[in-house]
Amino acid sequence: MAKSKKDQPSKTNYKKVTIKTTDGLTIQGRINLAPEQRVSDIFTKSEDPFVVLVEVFYREGEGKILFVNKKHIVWVEPEDDEKT
Repeated sequence: MAKSKKDQPSKTNYKKVTIKTTDGLTIQGRINLAPEQRVSDIFTKSEDPFVVLVEVFYREGEGKILFVNKKHIVWVEPEDDEKT
């Protein structure tokens, strides 16, 4: 029996971003993108009110997971892909 796409494990594709919030906080972390998805798609095509960031670095610490309300985001800067 062939496996459906739902049964196959999904690949994680994290992209580094820096986010500035309306209260002046700057947050650095990683956003998980679906295959063929761009960072901008999370903000323009998704109706989810929150963005999930992992491996977050900000004034309260680092290595955390944050759920950030899109209404409180001023700008987002995607980082260039790391070259190895």
